[in-house]
Amino acid sequence: MEALSFFVVLSSLLLLLISTQSSSAQLTYGFYRNTCPNVEQLVRSAVQQKFQETFVTAPSTLRLFFHDCFVRGCDASILLSSPNNKAEKDHPDDISLAGDGFDTVVRAKAAIDSDPQCRNKVSCADILALATRDVIRLTGGPWYEVELGRRDGRISTIASVQRRLPRPDFNLDQLNSMFSFNGLSQTDMIALSGAHTIGFSHCSRFSHRIYNFSPKRLIDPTLNWQYALELREACPLRVDPRIAINMDPVTPQTFDNQYFKNLDNGMGLFTSDQVLANDARSRDTVKLFASSERAFNDAFVEAITKMGRIGVKTGDQGEIRFDCSRVN
Repeated sequence: MEALSFFVVLSSLLLLLISTQSSSAQLTYGFYRNTCPNVEQLVRSAVQQKFQETFVTAPSTLRLFFHDCFVRGCDASILLSSPNNKAEKDHPDDISLAGDGFDTVVRAKAAIDSDPQCRNKVSCADILALATRDVIRLTGGPWYEVELGRRDGRISTIASVQRRLPRPDFNLDQLNSMFSFNGLSQTDMIALSGAHTIGFSHCSRFSHRIYNFSPKRLIDPTLNWQYALELREACPLRVDPRIAINMDPVTPQTFDNQYFKNLDNGMGLFTSDQVLANDARSRDTVKLFASSERAFNDAFVEAITKMGRIGVKTGDQGEIRFDCSRVN
């Protein structure tokens, strides 16, 4: 009987310990309230200054956050550099990430560390999450509270990127499978795709749709014909590979629901964009977001909040980097 009582007490203590560890490992609002109370103001000021210098700050920071979270979780591993070019950022799927996104985090980190109370208290992963919220707001998108408490990862490998990011030729099943793997629903996926409203792409990512779609068709028949001709004009054969064009040709510098209206008109730049409107399983959601900016904004905030929780390191995991580009 005594042995049984001891086992019951021990089991209860273990359950309590596990419960405590689980609850303490969750991201929270106001995580830096006591250690760096003005962290959001410091990040916002740095991001705003960078944004005033170049609009590219917005789409590049947002894309950086997405690429970070989908590979090894939201742990700022995308920011790490490798002396032999073997980090995540060196993978072909990441090599096109604009430098302005990285610079945004560097500037925000410097602003935070300029405050003695905050120096080396805020993770690079949290800085990226906050900067992403701020660029969305600066371009007219929704403002939302950001959950904080992430720690920075110490590992970044080029191999870990393989098959972790969606490709521009994905169909709906492939998109849903990849997002589901990260705990995101089809609605989350469609809402997050709406970030292309301020995105840009290099011509090589979609040129097959306007020049060599199939043996019988030069142009993808799901493309709006006039839009396809405009794309050809912007991306002629043998175009400079550095040339990039806006993914939303109507309101390219405004975070709005125009992306979904474009899909309704056959103006999705990637196959993975247009399929959202063409597949019966996702069409109704696209139409909803096209007709209601509020519905899109609400869904986007829910989706990006969920995305910000992917594979996070908290508590004693990871570290708070002194330099976002290298481990301590």
